[in-house]
Amino acid sequence: MSKVAVLGAGAWGTALAMHIALQHDVVLWARNSGHVSGMRKARANPLYLGDFTFPQRLTVEDDLPTAVAGADLILSVVPTAGFRPILQQLKALGIQQPLIWANKGLEPQTAKLPFEVAQDELGADYPWGVLSGPSFAAELVRGLPTAITLAANHRALAQQAAQLVHGGCLRVYDSVDVVGASVGGAVKNVMAIAAGISDGMGFGNNARAAMITRGLAEITRFGMALGAKAETFMGLAGAGDLILTCTGQYSRNREVGLQLASGKSLESILAGLGHVAEGVNTAREVMRRAETIGVEMPITFEVNQLLTNQKSAQAAVSALLGRGQRQESV
Repeated sequence: MSKVAVLGAGAWGTALAMHIALQHDVVLWARNSGHVSGMRKARANPLYLGDFTFPQRLTVEDDLPTAVAGADLILSVVPTAGFRPILQQLKALGIQQPLIWANKGLEPQTAKLPFEVAQDELGADYPWGVLSGPSFAAELVRGLPTAITLAANHRALAQQAAQLVHGGCLRVYDSVDVVGASVGGAVKNVMAIAAGISDGMGFGNNARAAMITRGLAEITRFGMALGAKAETFMGLAGAGDLILTCTGQYSRNREVGLQLASGKSLESILAGLGHVAEGVNTAREVMRRAETIGVEMPITFEVNQLLTNQKSAQAAVSALLGRGQRQESV
């Protein structure tokens, strides 16, 4: 039996904590003491995940040093914007445990992926990795079959951490391509906004399939330019996550696209979601990074134009359709 500290009590963090607690001791940490108090009383997380009852091995905590004390593994599921601050707090505590994160996106302002933030704060040799793949919290918590990838900077850690999370309805594959898993998990959110716009404008199944396929090409180009392996994007952390996020009913980023197509403002959409839609910030940061490394990403470019009020949905779609004929390639 192991002890796992899960940091971040949103929907996905809570679902992972509940799943792991079926086999191991888990401490679920949230910074908001009121939220923690509510979860302790309800033995559930009604704010983000309904009335699903916590397993007996799951406890909740609002004190970070207490939460990570004695843990064999730390799993961070805080939003990308808060990833660096939480790493800085953990570093100040002198942690030595392996760290896995499950947030997907690029850091605002720096356009860095989470593994680059981890390198900055903990060093390239510190044992860390990423959990990514097609996974909705609402389905994992119901015990529905789910498969994801755990990529780490050391093969032994990837295998050990994957084995710890693996079990029951959740199948976990291990990998050492942290770059590929990070890129796939981040950029697919941008493509999901594009897919939502396409669906919201009534363009049909053909257009959605084209958007997903060409979106995967963009993701692959971007990832390989950063050192990822091409085959990663054919797996769960690439195509799998992309397909789910572009088509699934629980996709927050697809919902953003759907509502943008209906004419709603981005501000009102985000206010009504109640959850973080990582793709909104990611589109801007991916374009900043893509321009720096010289990678062409037309779908991402048009989504960012729309999100920054430089184009309407109709104009963005027209720009994509108006591009010249070319050979299909990654």
